[in-house]
Amino acid sequence: MRVAFVIYDGFQVLDLAGPHEVFRITGRYECLVVGPAAGPVAASGGLPVHAGAGIGDLDPGGVDTLLVAGGTGVDRALKDAALVGWVADAAAGARRVASVCSGVLLLADAGLLDGRRVTTHWEREEQLRREYPRLDVDCDPIFVRDGRFWTSAGVTAGMDLALAMVEDDHGRDLAHEVARELVMFLRRPGSQSQFSVPLWSAQPASDPIRAAVSSVQADPGARHSIADLAGRSGLSARHLQRRFTAELGVPPAAYVERVRVEAARRALAEGDEPVEALARRLGFGTGETLRRAFHRHVGVAPSDYRERFRGTGLLKERV
Repeated sequence: MRVAFVIYDGFQVLDLAGPHEVFRITGRYECLVVGPAAGPVAASGGLPVHAGAGIGDLDPGGVDTLLVAGGTGVDRALKDAALVGWVADAAAGARRVASVCSGVLLLADAGLLDGRRVTTHWEREEQLRREYPRLDVDCDPIFVRDGRFWTSAGVTAGMDLALAMVEDDHGRDLAHEVARELVMFLRRPGSQSQFSVPLWSAQPASDPIRAAVSSVQADPGARHSIADLAGRSGLSARHLQRRFTAELGVPPAAYVERVRVEAARRALAEGDEPVEALARRLGFGTGETLRRAFHRHVGVAPSDYRERFRGTGLLKERV
């Protein structure tokens, strides 16, 4: 299976390197980097990357999976009619078409995504909606699949997208082993939000709220009722509720649940503690409460999440 990675001056190198490594490590794909011309192409950070082929000397036919990288240079790349045309021609015969981050703009400009549900990095959401109003833009998921078209959020989400493609082609076991070999925290489902713990809330701006937040992060399973947090912050319960929500953008109870879910994710990925015991230790009380919260925030059941990390040794002969 040939995977053609499309790059251009100013592309984001990790949008290429991450998915490229996911496919390469399986030993089951031919990975080809395609640029406006063969030879060095400067990434957005100035790093030169060698394009093995240029669009002028590569038949757009014969591509199984077409993957377009994003980057700050994509706006200039949209003005390259030959590049946009080649993407359209290659996509016409490809079994699967994908983009990482702002690479979705090239697919949209090639007329490939009208009427389709797509995603991109949240910073490009407004531009994508404005310039391509026929797209159904949803910038909460880390990646979206609509038929043979796959789009993803920025950088690391491209690796999640590539892993999902490997699973689609060769099954969960191989995708699982790739994730383990690359020491990725997890192979996240596409429905997971782009906004994980460091991003879904602002940082506390005052010492009282900082003290409350620190106590939750230090021991997610402890008692963190409004009264408990108020006592640690030196504020009244009513004042804490108002200040906490104003500074972090979420109320205390919602924040505590999110932190506990993140702690559960780590525990599920790293150990075999039963879900019921894990729920008690992390303050959920019951396994059912943990399951509901986990599905609400992660999009899969705790058991399915843990299963993604069970190894099978399928890569031992290929890495």
